[in-house]
Amino acid sequence: MAEGLTSPVGPRVMVAGRECDYFSGTGYLGLQSDPRVLAAAQAALARFGLSTATSRGGYGEHPLYVDLERAICAYFSTEQALYLPTGYLGMSLLVQGLHGLYERLFVDEAAHFSIWDAARGTNLPVVSFHHLDVEDLARQLRAHLRPGERPLVLSDGVFPISGEIAPLPAYVRLVAEYNGWVAIDDAHGVGVLGVHGRGTLDYWGVSDLHCFSTATLSKALGGYGGIIADRAERIQRLLAHSAVYVATSPPPLPVAAASATALRIALEEPQRRERLWQNVALVRAGVRRLGWDLPETPVPILCLRSRPGLDLSDLQRRLFEAGICVAHVTRYSSTPPGGALRIAIFATHTEAQIQRLIEALGELL
Repeated sequence: MAEGLTSPVGPRVMVAGRECDYFSGTGYLGLQSDPRVLAAAQAALARFGLSTATSRGGYGEHPLYVDLERAICAYFSTEQALYLPTGYLGMSLLVQGLHGLYERLFVDEAAHFSIWDAARGTNLPVVSFHHLDVEDLARQLRAHLRPGERPLVLSDGVFPISGEIAPLPAYVRLVAEYNGWVAIDDAHGVGVLGVHGRGTLDYWGVSDLHCFSTATLSKALGGYGGIIADRAERIQRLLAHSAVYVATSPPPLPVAAASATALRIALEEPQRRERLWQNVALVRAGVRRLGWDLPETPVPILCLRSRPGLDLSDLQRRLFEAGICVAHVTRYSSTPPGGALRIAIFATHTEAQIQRLIEALGELL
């Protein structure tokens, strides 16, 4: 489908002149179009203009960036934060910043493109392991690590199409045997998973002893830009060994102001996350009744895999004709063989919309 959105993101959108129930994208907490977020961007634009027109440091510093990084620290209950031009760069900063602490990288074969780009950019040996397969990772560590070498294991926290959660505790236990590390891109976990909404580490109750994490504000958290939040000494270590933070132009000032506002709303209104979990449970239960085997997780990504006799592209088209937008994915990272329909759930979806989705799927099947 070539047509894109012609309205703000929300549970109802305009696409190609048609108003639709929107079950696509990544606006999980419904913050991208919140009036308070938009007002913050408008006020920043009117007062400060579009950008500092230089990189961070010196005259490139700005109170809006400082304020956002404080908001990030408050959300993650940590000491220091980095705000990056895009979440795509987060893993590059991590693998550069951890230089000298590992000799080989081990990457989930279905990891996001940004993770593979970061790994290959190190010019160190890179080994893939079977998707989410702890036993295969253990085999690869035994087979490829030379005496004294330390591993860095890279993975998504939540995979963007399949919606699967990485088995982080098992990975951390494995790397600890080799004095190694795990680094995850938690773009789809932060804001959604965990008691505090801090992502995959929060969900599993994993400490950061052998683990680093990067994420983005552009999905559940309603803003834009990459983030790394951690203890001060670990952040300083990353900055000392990577040029990503100081050598790239930061996001526009209105985006920083909007992101800080959205992040504070997410922190102050945990009921958004609770409502999201309720909606996710409703949709998962309904889709299971239609014959798909889905795990019981709070991840707001439902992956409807291909099955015999079902044309997913045609199903997406007919859903759109019924006024429902879902994504048909064939080539993105973590897409299962044969493609999938990716259904995204928002905290702002109503029960009536969810019921329409389930009923339309049932009728078309």
